Order: sequence, then structure tokens, then C-alpha cells
Amino acid sequence: EAVRMFDDFIYNLHDREIKVFAISGNHDSADRIAYGARLFENNGVYVSPAFDGSIKSVLLSDDYGSIKVYLIPYLRPSEVKRFFPDCEINGSEAAVKTVIDNENIDRSIRNIAVSHQFVTGAATCESEEMTIGGQENISAEVFNKFDYTALGHIHGPQNIIENKIRYSGTPLKYSFSEANHKKSVTIVDIGKKGEVKTKTCPLTPLRDMRVLKGGFEELSKGFSEDYIHVILTEKTPIPDAFRRLMLYY
Repeated sequence: EAVRMFDDFIYNLHDREIKVFAISGNHDSADRIAYGARLFENNGVYVSPAFDGSIKSVLLSDDYGSIKVYLIPYLRPSEVKRFFPDCEINGSEAAVKTVIDNENIDRSIRNIAVSHQFVTGAATCESEEMTIGGQENISAEVFNKFDYTALGHIHGPQNIIENKIRYSGTPLKYSFSEANHKKSVTIVDIGKKGEVKTKTCPLTPLRDMRVLKGGFEELSKGFSEDYIHVILTEKTPIPDAFRRLMLYY
């Protein structure tokens, strides 16, 4: 059902002549995500290939001139080391920096990066996988060559550098540690070189994810079709509490 929904979503964007740029993340198989990518390009859907030593880029133009979009999938140091054996690559930052530094990026035009990495300073939650010791951390300076960097990987929407580097966050909540997140879509307006503005459009899910805390009798008076995590405050166990509360939630 989810795959069919995504297929409809991509088709509807294409039907509205909206170009799509997609990359693989740390939970994806890059080869599977890229299946059929060369055919999709003819319809304005650009997908990052499995890393082969260079970054896929797409050159576009508008009233302000040229604009180039760089698709940077999730990069593991071991993958990058294969193509740059003479470089010292001891972590994710060195890997991503090496790849970007070896691209011939024309800084006289506007450049956008779409990337899936953990940038230092981002606020995280338990839904995400982090590497012990900070080996995945990447400093924001790595993306200095880009006018705007659209980031994935972290679930909570947040700026790393306002109007410069931002996590849009996930469109849905994936664990109760995200119950207080305000999910949204980030809209980025890029004018002439150096002019970038961002705004957010809130997303309201069919069913929210919430944490309820209180006594059994109090909570039994409620009703909701949201996803609920219940914390009972009684000092003694309530017999069959889970099944009984399921009548209401």
C-alpha cells in the first residue's frame, strides 16, 4: 500500500510538471533505489545512482540563470575509500568532503545539494540510528560550496544554518519520541545568487501520535483514533488495563 501510494505521489508530481530529485539513505539499498533511474530522467524524476566515485548533478535554468542540483546519497567511508585510495578517509566527514572537493563545482552559479548525512548540531530522537563515537558527524562547513543544502536523515525539522542548511524532517512520526514534533514540508525560494528564503507548510496526519498520562478511570473517559502511548499513574497494577483501554483508543 505504501509503495503504491508513493507511486501515485511521484506520478502526480510529474503530471504537474514538477521535477523530482531523490537520493538513497542509510536504510536503503542504493542499487534498488536507482533501478530504472535513467528511464525516469526522461520524465523529470532524477534519482541518485549507487556511488561510483562522483556525484550525480542536474543542470537547470530559470529567470535568474543556471542552477545545479547535486544528489549526494548516504556515503559510507568504506565506499568512498574504494575510489579515493590515496586520501585519508577516517570517518564520514572526510568521506563526504573528499567527494565534494573532487567535484568541479562552479560557484558563480547557484548550487543546491540534496544529502543524507548527520550534520553536527542536529537534535536527534530515539527513532534514528547513530554511530557510537561520532564517526558519522559532519560539520556544516563541508557544504560551504552550496547555496542551499536540503538534508535528510534526522526526523525533526530544524535549521543547521538558517536559509542555508536545513533538515525538513520526516512527514510522519515514527516513534513516540517524536510525539511533540511539528511535522511540515519545507518550501525553499531561491532567487538570484545569494538570495534564499525558506518557509514551512504544516502537515496534519490522519492519525496523530500522542502520549497520555493519568489514572485509569480518567483515561477511560476519553476516546481517540490516534496512536496512543499510555502511562498509568496508579501505584498498583490495573487488571487487564491494556485490553480495557483498547475499547477507547
